[in-house]
Amino acid sequence: MKKMILSMAALAMIFTSCNKDEEAPNQEQSKVDMSDFYVYTDSDSEEAARVAEGSKSCYSMVNLNRLLNENEGLYKKMYDIEYNTRKSIAAKKPDGAGNGNGNGNGGSDPDPGTGDNLGVITIPVYVHVIYSTSAQNISDTQINSQITVLNRDFRKNNSDSNQVPSLFSGVATDSEIEFVLAGTFRHANSQSSWGTNDAMKAAYPPVTPQTHLNIWVCNIGGGILGYAQFPGGPSSTDGVVISPQYFGTTGYVSAPFDKGRTATHEVGHYLNLRHIWGDGRCNRDDYVSDTPSSDRPNYGCPSFPTNHCNSTDMTMNYMDYTDDACMYMFTEGQKARMRTIFESGGPRASMIN
Repeated sequence: MKKMILSMAALAMIFTSCNKDEEAPNQEQSKVDMSDFYVYTDSDSEEAARVAEGSKSCYSMVNLNRLLNENEGLYKKMYDIEYNTRKSIAAKKPDGAGNGNGNGNGGSDPDPGTGDNLGVITIPVYVHVIYSTSAQNISDTQINSQITVLNRDFRKNNSDSNQVPSLFSGVATDSEIEFVLAGTFRHANSQSSWGTNDAMKAAYPPVTPQTHLNIWVCNIGGGILGYAQFPGGPSSTDGVVISPQYFGTTGYVSAPFDKGRTATHEVGHYLNLRHIWGDGRCNRDDYVSDTPSSDRPNYGCPSFPTNHCNSTDMTMNYMDYTDDACMYMFTEGQKARMRTIFESGGPRASMIN
């Protein structure tokens, strides 16, 4: 009997050992470095200063700070989204190395983990036009021109994509994301400006935001071009807001933001992209491995190369603050981040499922 018990114990140890050996790789693959994760930024004061200076301003990070203060649990939700994004990107790399967080290498990562089986993703778009003047009641032609720009920019069919410098040409890419106009809603309202506290969304709520990108075109005021909500925020305010003079390429548009790139930039935020400079100093990152580190936005049409943080800035990236005519690329790493949110369990998976 004693020998039988010992034999059974030995078999149990062997069985347990085999199980541990089989589980070990999965446990290793699940380790994701989140030590650089952040969501709160100093954007409130920084964007206010830019507006005061008359500089280009996107209020997406200011909006995020506000939502974090108003919504308990949002920080944890965004942490989980980032964790799953990094885990998914790392799993697509041949050796599982890298978590999708950036290193400021300016494009030396040969495989940022972009492979997936989603195919071309098509996002249906609802446009809400809120106007107090006839000029703000932008035409269908102007709306369609913006959809055209989004499709060209996200599919790398934009005519200026051939201007990408050789330093970055190897990572400039087609994100394989497309957009189709699903409907336009027009609302006459005497309110002359709407600000950045989602008042327009309270007045005219999003339509099926789980399956559609909602864009509110209204006068934000204060010289602010637009702002977006990141994945994970409340569904009741999900979408993008853009002032009418910065929407599309024809009609009521204002140079130098008259080529539809404000929407490209804001939809990038909506699809989980941070500003190219990480909204901080050189140690703050945009979580993309093939974009260089920087400590500030760029404006106008800067000469190339422009250098900060001991690297060359990717000033032509859609997530910088340059003029519309001088931004014309997304990277492979940005593509990977955007597409991951549509995967099973992702915050925008219902858009394609």
